[in-house]
Amino acid sequence: MALSLQQISDRIEIEDLLQRYTAAIDAKDWDLLDTVFTPDATLDYTSSGGPVGPYPEVKAWLQRALALFPMTHHMIGKSTVRLDGDRAECRSIFYNPMGMAIDENGRFVAEDPGSGQHVFVVGGFYNDTCERTADGWRIVRKVEEQSYLTGGFPEGFDVPQ
Repeated sequence: MALSLQQISDRIEIEDLLQRYTAAIDAKDWDLLDTVFTPDATLDYTSSGGPVGPYPEVKAWLQRALALFPMTHHMIGKSTVRLDGDRAECRSIFYNPMGMAIDENGRFVAEDPGSGQHVFVVGGFYNDTCERTADGWRIVRKVEEQSYLTGGFPEGFDVPQ
């Protein structure tokens, strides 16, 4: 079945949207993140120990939680996009190396003392519901589905609430 020019355009715009999410998270660019989600979006990070809730509340949690990681590098694979008019269901595989500061004993420290960095990898899927808005495609629901964590957390670290 051939895609229409509109469907091709929609898919490209949605893939750009999903990439913009990873760029905003890794750069900790919270203003850019506002161009990814609708103001009333719901985000669910429970599979990785985070919250589920409305975008403004979860955005504040992301700002607090990700401040502890001086290095994040999200990569998403080709996404499955199912278009239905002005709505799309998307599933993207992700691979996310993350690093945090540790002291000379390998314990987590909130501020980098220059001793070292503990790197671990989180992998799984992002399940997104997207809608066409007056400002272009935006995510209205994001559910992170963590499949694995390799390298573990360093001693003394707990996922922020």
